[in-house]
Amino acid sequence: MTWVELIAAILSVWGVWLTTRRRMLSWPVGFAACLIYGWVFLDARLYSDTLLQLAFAIFIAYGWYRWQQNLGQDGRVRVTPLPRARALVNLGVGTLGALCLGYAMHAWTDATLPWLDSALTAFSLVAQWWQDRRHTAAWWLWIVVDVIYVGEYVYKHLLITSVLYAGFVVLAIIGLREWQRAAGEPDTAPASPSLRPGEAQR
Repeated sequence: MTWVELIAAILSVWGVWLTTRRRMLSWPVGFAACLIYGWVFLDARLYSDTLLQLAFAIFIAYGWYRWQQNLGQDGRVRVTPLPRARALVNLGVGTLGALCLGYAMHAWTDATLPWLDSALTAFSLVAQWWQDRRHTAAWWLWIVVDVIYVGEYVYKHLLITSVLYAGFVVLAIIGLREWQRAAGEPDTAPASPSLRPGEAQR
């Protein structure tokens, strides 16, 4: 699986880098990466991660739509703040999801690290939801989740993926700074409807 894992890693890095730049191209690249990684994780018996990739595919479709509706004249998505009350509700849902999925994986499958893997899966979905909704807070959560993922993948001997997630931590820090800077900029008008989709991304 090493070469498949490598392809997935390359696509993932590219997709996350495009996300830090608030580019629409991040969505199709990320979609391809999550499909390939779904196969890698299935082979490694990390079933929660496999389900996570399938969920990401659905979230990507949603995020793609949401970002398309909120582009500035430069073709980049506009950032919006995350209310504290909504953040607490989302984190509560993530905690409940982690407990339910962890129990299911522990009781009914031969998954390795079922509780940890389920928690990372649940909070990755929260982070992805915040990213879809254009919240800078997504990057804070990605930093925490990705640091823990590095240790998990080292333990599972998925060394390429562990290096990848170490890189994701760095990219998440870059994304946090870029999105914080964008949040401080004056809001731009929506992209002109006369532009073709490809023109809005350049």
